[in-house]
Amino acid sequence: MELSHMPPACFPVDIMALQRSGFLMSSVALCVLVSLCVVAEGGFKGFRRSNAGQEYTCRQGGVCEELWFTQQLDHFNGADSREWKQRYFVNEAFYKPEGPVFLMIGGEGPANPAWMQNGTWLTYAEKLGALCLMLEHRFYGKSRPTSDLSTENLRFLSSRQALADLAHFRTVMAEARGLANRKWVAFGGSYPGSLAAWFRLKYPHLVHASVATSAPVHATVNFPEYLEVVWRSLASENADCPRIVEEASSTLVKLLKDPTTYDNITKDFNLCSKLQIQTEMDSAYFLETLAGNFMDVVQYNEDNRGFEGVMGTNITIKLLCGVMADSSLGEPYERYAAVARLMMETFSVKCLDVGFNNYLKEMTNASWDGPAAGGGRQWVYQTCTEFGFYQSTDSPNQPFSGFPLKYHVQQCADFFNVSADQLAEAVAQTNEYYGGYDIRSSRIVLPNGSIDPWHALGITQDITPDLPAVFIKGTAHCANMYPARSEDLPQLSLARDHVFLLLQKWLNQ
Repeated sequence: MELSHMPPACFPVDIMALQRSGFLMSSVALCVLVSLCVVAEGGFKGFRRSNAGQEYTCRQGGVCEELWFTQQLDHFNGADSREWKQRYFVNEAFYKPEGPVFLMIGGEGPANPAWMQNGTWLTYAEKLGALCLMLEHRFYGKSRPTSDLSTENLRFLSSRQALADLAHFRTVMAEARGLANRKWVAFGGSYPGSLAAWFRLKYPHLVHASVATSAPVHATVNFPEYLEVVWRSLASENADCPRIVEEASSTLVKLLKDPTTYDNITKDFNLCSKLQIQTEMDSAYFLETLAGNFMDVVQYNEDNRGFEGVMGTNITIKLLCGVMADSSLGEPYERYAAVARLMMETFSVKCLDVGFNNYLKEMTNASWDGPAAGGGRQWVYQTCTEFGFYQSTDSPNQPFSGFPLKYHVQQCADFFNVSADQLAEAVAQTNEYYGGYDIRSSRIVLPNGSIDPWHALGITQDITPDLPAVFIKGTAHCANMYPARSEDLPQLSLARDHVFLLLQKWLNQ
């Protein structure tokens, strides 16, 4: 997911889309909401991440040890007794008797044990004497409930089943470790941020408080606001930047209508094979892939993600806008191509595969060994059956062209045989079940960053004193979850401190 430019995409997962060729695998999501902003590794768009294929080396063996929890396949069918093994991690380094229990929620990608040694939640844990647990999300990473990723099996993949996993895990672990009387706090970023909020909402007797970072709590089929925020975020660096990007994108759209330009386009963007545009899906996929360069950088702009093994953290809005403003590179179209080549060089990608048919083959491969099994197929399924979150170009107030809502919706039909009506109904049911923006609970803090496009589906103003928002100007996706550093904006440091004071207060209630 997506995790995946999805909401929802912090454990979310949230990641640059690296295709089979190694670069930019597109998906209908975002966001997503790609996984983990934080806690996951993925190679797909969802909550868009760029740490695909990176390995994390643990400094201390204990906290990175893989542990396994017996989980039910279907929590909502008592007649189904099938079970499977769910991966989790434990860090007891800071735990003190009578201390709280912190539960980091996994998202739309493999759980990354780097988070058992780094991150703001561990700073809080040290101060508060907390036991730290991290539970990988079903169907992602090594937590594989079924033999494959067939559409039939993916019916067991949903936020509701994931919350029930968390509830069962919390109940059994509390009993097994003598933690029944401890106060549990849920943490998550991006899609897992939403899960953290909803865990407190739906299971208030099991979780005392939640930190729901960059959480898209409102499901929507069409999410053009994502690219509207991209415009504003680019403009915050240079007012002309999004206008130049818009001109470049518009030029490319015009060129795609003339097949005599395809040889030049193939060279300009270093495509793996000669560009072929036979359907609207072909052109939309190509245009979305190139726009993804900017979407990814904006979403994670200047986040302190290096500890995860992420590549390209030096690529920032400032750098991209610098390239787009450099007239020595030629017209805006040439500068747009220069950005694509810069990203390919950064990620050691030899050529760009922009064939939609190749993407279709990858996304419909249901094997756990398939190219989209790292999270892409799963997260897109969740967007088609729960969330939508499609970052379309349907708004005039954004810099890109050519990948409208119908392009995203068609993928649901192509991949999973989910119709537009079924998608719309599923999204409506999600908001009916969780409340959308109108969430009603207590002891949930909801941090968001103004640069992060996902804040448009989150809570940015206090709902009640016990449902406070923390809106951090100038920061991106899940910024408050990453380790502190000297270059952090003052308001980011203050936000981390504010969340800690809330936890301190709530744990005394």
